Amino acid sequence: MTSADPLPDDPLHARGADTAGHVPDDIRHPPWRLIGIGAVAAAVLILGLIGTLIDRGFQFGFDRTILLAMRHGTIHGAPIGPSWLKQTMIDVTALGGETVLVILVTMAAGFLAVQRHWLTFWLVLGGTISGSVAVAIAKSLTGRARPEVTDHLVQVTSASFPSGHAANSAIIYLTIALLMAQIVEEPRARRYILAVAMLLVGAIGFSRIYLGVHWPSDVIAGWSFGILWALAWWALGAWARMKRAATVTPYRA
Repeated sequence: MTSADPLPDDPLHARGADTAGHVPDDIRHPPWRLIGIGAVAAAVLILGLIGTLIDRGFQFGFDRTILLAMRHGTIHGAPIGPSWLKQTMIDVTALGGETVLVILVTMAAGFLAVQRHWLTFWLVLGGTISGSVAVAIAKSLTGRARPEVTDHLVQVTSASFPSGHAANSAIIYLTIALLMAQIVEEPRARRYILAVAMLLVGAIGFSRIYLGVHWPSDVIAGWSFGILWALAWWALGAWARMKRAATVTPYRA
């Protein structure tokens, strides 16, 4: 019996690609390249749509409400939480700053080079650098002013939309985590890497709202763009690995 013949216990008596237990290659191996391109397109579209609304003067009602909630409902109120929380948020927000992120990418790229994971090396550099450039372009095009609803607890000078800390931390931490997960064999290690990355991204974005330097919509847009961008490079990485596996002759001793 060939793979195209129906199985005796198949109630549909199907043949070919519909044979019970048969999974076509294009289903077994999703079109990762197209998924990656689609995720990039969705990221750019979300950022563009929100930026266009903001540029035309649209205001999100929840922005002011959430910022005031961080100050007990008053414009110049003290930040919520215990006294040590302010310094903690300042420390956390630094993890999404340019200096820390550049150091992180350099360390990750160095580790991958030492381990000779050259495909992952180039994917990490390509995903993180291109994503950060896209965020910088979006900031310059929108030019949204920083919120003045509450006092800023740290000094800021650049435009508000999208949150560079939220977007770049999502791009860099998640891209590195997702691509590392493709070369780490232990499932628990993969889950740990992804969990830590998501925790850091969430904490950094929240810190920007707590410190009063970003509208919540800035952070949400940054998160959305960064997550989709990281997923895109994860999908492109999967496609590249499958393509390479199909063209490289296995080594034989």
